[in-house]
Amino acid sequence: MDHDDKTLTENLKVLKLCFIRENYKPVAARAAQKEWSHVQYLAELVDAEARQRKDRAVQRRIRLARFPQIKTLEQFKWSWPKKINRLQVQNLFRLNFVEEKSNVIFLAGVGLGKTHLATALGYEACLKSRSVLFAPAIDVVNTLIAARAAGRLKDELKKYVKPDLLILDELGYLPIDKAGADLLFQIISHRYESGSLIITTNRVFKDWPEIFNNDSTLTSALLDRLLHHTETVVIEGQSYRMKEIIEN
Repeated sequence: MDHDDKTLTENLKVLKLCFIRENYKPVAARAAQKEWSHVQYLAELVDAEARQRKDRAVQRRIRLARFPQIKTLEQFKWSWPKKINRLQVQNLFRLNFVEEKSNVIFLAGVGLGKTHLATALGYEACLKSRSVLFAPAIDVVNTLIAARAAGRLKDELKKYVKPDLLILDELGYLPIDKAGADLLFQIISHRYESGSLIITTNRVFKDWPEIFNNDSTLTSALLDRLLHHTETVVIEGQSYRMKEIIEN
């Protein structure tokens, strides 16, 4: 490697232009063969560098989202639920609700695909340059209670308030005590009109006081903020997982 090559390689490393550093020579050979102009050669390298950087950014967002599994809309079995508004769900994948900082609630019994759809929406948001965090509701409560005991509540709350989209999974499967209800209320209040929220639940709204320690006042205040800008997707039918057990 001559001095110019060494300097160029070092400068590209400093500038963190990894693709260009690793490929400028083979692309130069192709450019000479195809008689590209200097601008064409540069454009080819910069385009490839940008694509690689975007791909890495997408993978980083997916990793930080902490999805239990990657799910897509294409994998969803539309034929199984007895009732689902397919056009409503498909329209959500335009992600206008994330742009508008509004919310989505998937209301359904166990095994009807509400977590699948919520995860698929989160995955789509990652692909569209949005920050996402997926978390089971009870895990959020337990994490925040532990953080408050350790004097780290403010920092921990930021993790749930900061993402463009927060997915709270399985709200209502386990009851939440007063401390937990207050902490969830803080998250929803902080995100109100400043970030989007997807909630999956098996409980209709009139039963939500039972989730939140039978605190009707807090539940009413929480629903007031939550439902102000919310689209609810109701899915009805029998559990798909139960179908597989029966058939096996």
